[in-house]
Formats: sequence, C-alpha cells, structure tokens
Amino acid sequence: MKKLIVLLVFFIAFPVCAQEDAWVYFTDKPDAAYYLANPLQMLSQKSLDRRAAQGISLDEKDVPVHEDYINIVASVTGITVMAKSKWLNSLHIRGNSNDINALLSLSFVQSVEFADKSLNMQGRAAKAESSKSTVSKFETMAEFSYGNSASQIQMLNGHLLHQQDYTGTGITIAILDSGFPGVNTALPFQRLVQNNLILGTYDFVDVSFNVYDDHSHGTMVLSTMAGYVEGELTGTAPDAFYYLFRTEDAGSENPVEESYWVEAAEMADSLGVDVINTSLGYFTYDNPSYSYTYNDIDGLTAFITRGANIAFTRGMICVTSAGNTATSANPHIGVPADAFNTLTVGAVNSSETYAAFSSIGPSFDGRVKPDVMAQGVSAIISGTTGNISTSNGTSFSSPITAGLVACLWQALPGKTNAEILQIIKESADRYSSPNIQYGYGIPDFSLALQNALGIEKQSKTEFALYPNPAYSEINIFLPATEKATVSIFNNIGQLVIQQVVYKEKNSFSIEGLPAGAYFYKINSGSVSRAGRLIKK
Repeated sequence: MKKLIVLLVFFIAFPVCAQEDAWVYFTDKPDAAYYLANPLQMLSQKSLDRRAAQGISLDEKDVPVHEDYINIVASVTGITVMAKSKWLNSLHIRGNSNDINALLSLSFVQSVEFADKSLNMQGRAAKAESSKSTVSKFETMAEFSYGNSASQIQMLNGHLLHQQDYTGTGITIAILDSGFPGVNTALPFQRLVQNNLILGTYDFVDVSFNVYDDHSHGTMVLSTMAGYVEGELTGTAPDAFYYLFRTEDAGSENPVEESYWVEAAEMADSLGVDVINTSLGYFTYDNPSYSYTYNDIDGLTAFITRGANIAFTRGMICVTSAGNTATSANPHIGVPADAFNTLTVGAVNSSETYAAFSSIGPSFDGRVKPDVMAQGVSAIISGTTGNISTSNGTSFSSPITAGLVACLWQALPGKTNAEILQIIKESADRYSSPNIQYGYGIPDFSLALQNALGIEKQSKTEFALYPNPAYSEINIFLPATEKATVSIFNNIGQLVIQQVVYKEKNSFSIEGLPAGAYFYKINSGSVSRAGRLIKK
C-alpha cells in the first residue's frame, strides 16, 4: 500500500509532458556567400534558367539551412527533427514544450513557434497551423479522342490549345499529394512512362523514393493531367514533364504535412519545376489546438501559405484546390489556397453550375478567392488499376486547370508567372464581377492565348511573335507600324537571323535553326519588344 501511494505521488509530481509540434527559426545562414557564388551547388541549371528568363535574382532564401544548426538541434535530448525549410530558415521539430523552449538558449536560434498558438509565449508572433481538405515512342497528338473527358477540357477551351500542339511540352509540373499507386503499371499512365515524362519521385513522409504505394488520391489527380486512354480519358497536359512527390500522410492530420509540402516545393524549385499542383488543403487537425480559424486564412499565417508565397517569388506557379468544405462549419478556403499568388480553383459541374461542396471565399483579408473554377463534379479520372470512372472534388478541378496553365505557358514562354496568372484571370467569364463562390469564374485558355498574342486585343504599341514554340515559320503581329526588324540570337548572344517584316508580309522561315531556345528582339523606330523563342 505504501508503495502504491509513493508511485501515485511520483506521477502527480512529475506529469508526462505531451509531445508538441513546433518550428524553430534560425538567425542566419553562415554559408550564404559560398552558395550564392556557386549557385549550381544549390539549384539545377534548369532552375537557374527559369529565374533568368523572369529576371529573378538569387537571394539567401535559396541557400540551404546551415547543416551544423540542424545537427545541433537534432542532437538535443527529447527533440526530433521532422522536416526542414531553407526558404523559412527553419526546422519542424517535435518534443515536449519545455525541451522546445530550451532551444531558445542556443545563440543561433531566433525564435520558436508552436503549432498550438496558446503556447507561443516567446519568440516571433507569427502563426503556423493548417488544415486539410478531404483528398515504342508516342508523338504529340494535335487531335485527341477525349471520350467522356471532353467536357472538363472543352469547358476551359483547352482542346483549342491542344489543336495547336500546346500540350505541355517542355513544361515541368510537380504534383504534391498522398501517393501514386498504379502509376508505374496502369494503362492510362503508359504514355507518360514510355515517353520518360516522369522525371523523378520522392516520399517526404517515409523518406524514400517510392511513391507508388500508400494512398491513391495522387493517382487520380495525376490522371486528369497526364492520363491517356483513347476514347476514354485525355489529361490536360499529356506531354508535360512530371515530378511526383508524396507530402500527405492520409492516415492522420498534423501540421508536419505543411512542412513536408514546403520541403517538396523547395525541391521542385531546385529541379526547375514550372507549375506545382496541390490538391490538398488544411484547416482542421487531429489535435484541435493546431486547427485554424477563418482569421488565419489571411495569406500570411500558415507555414504552408508562407511557403507558397515564396514559391511564387522563385518564378513558379502554384495551382491549388479551394477545398470541399462549403457545407461544413468552416465553409471558407483553407491553406495554402489563401496564398497571395496561388491560383486557387473551385468546382463546377459539367453545366458550369457551382458545386455545393466547393469552398468559398473571400480570404479573411478580403481578397477574391477562389480565383477561377473548373469541373469538379463527375470529373473523369483513372484509378490505380486503370479503371476509368468519375469522382467529385476540387481535388480534380485544380489539376485539370494546372495542366492547361502548363499548355498556356508553353505557348507563351516569354511570359513571367505573374503575367500568366493575370492573363488567365482576365479570360474568366466573371472577371469584371467576381463573387465568393465563383471568384473570377471559368477561364477560357484559348481566349487567354489570343489576348496575350494581341490577336483579339490589338495593342497600339505592342508587337507579338507567334506561334511560340514554332516548327518552321513565325509570324509577327505589327499593331501600328508598316514594318519592323526582327533579330534572333542564340543562347550565347550571337545573331543568327535578322529579317525585315511588313504588314503585308509578316512571316518568315526559321526552318534552318536547330531546335532549342533563342532570344528575339523586334524593333520599329522607338518601339521594341524582346522575348524568348522556342524552336521545335
């Protein structure tokens, strides 16, 4: 009896502290000068080329987290390092609150931020919670047999881009999701596999390269972009390159998934990815103390949202599902759908009617969200065995749109990510009168291309070069001048073609140029335009 009492007193006096999730932020990056002087040590050439094409300079956010800092924190008793972020110069850690707060004594630790905001007595006043919504060689084909998938493509006039051979060729897309079982074996993905369009994979949850197991959500998402079964299913970007990243643990909801996402987005950036699709969203966690409120949906609070904001500054476009929570107690979009420059996509049915489940806007700070809409009711998808069926959710309206973002950017390689986003929004059918359900409405990707080329909206001062990419001939749109000189340079700045064009004869051959990337300049008096030309 005395022994029992002693034990009872012991457990009362020394309660077991619960494990908490938190982020620890560092003061600096001691290796910054070295990495900025040697950029290929941290970014691929493709990534550097994407930055250069958009006039984006390198900065300290590109520099990896200092390895010594990681090792010291990882060696602290009671602390487990779950993920890291160079963009936010931080680690996602797990441990009891006392051990986590003790890290503030390290000279290189700037602050600590708990996922449970009530514990944030010290360090920065920022927040970081989230919530999740749920869920032989082939040639490029100008005419696809879409079958039942025709509706979800034609609604956005994506088929008109495909007919011009804008099928995502040369654009790289990363899909951040919950797993991709069957993608390496099922028939709808064989065109993708046999054309070597899957450039790489990584599982950030289990720390492995195998993503062809776990949850099937990513498989279904990928099928709307890259799947192909003649007469049954055609994805919106069947010829794009893909990276498949698992960041979502479908078995639980925890803010570490936000950190996995940021880590994957950083890898995508370093590999030269152009477009990131995220058919995930976060609002409510298993631990209610970690969950969001609508006040947090402000484009600044969530760790994943801050990561998405930085991804845009690196030159990428993030396309994100709005969420499926409109009929719940939390009807608004989650994170990272609230990020400032992510293209947030809601759902409609095949008749372009708002889907009752599609999460609504605006963001807490009053911005238009969702941005655009696409089919998310009875979307045509492939399952893990290759079975073609239908499914509902903004999880599918997002990748359907993301694939066409890639096709449009292929057609307009000289445009920046910001320009592409604005072109898409302006093409939408409610652009002049957005609302909380539809945002700017349903985009028209053919109209977006026409507007960007100056064919429909003929600017009095801007030239346009099209098609781009081009095979054998290019055309020059001359808005308010009789003639112009077109100069084409190779990637080391050598002039390879110079041609005078006229209103009545505005095209010329580039058939003699080797395939590759070139720069062009169009001059007429004091008016000029420069850009990048892709010769296929």
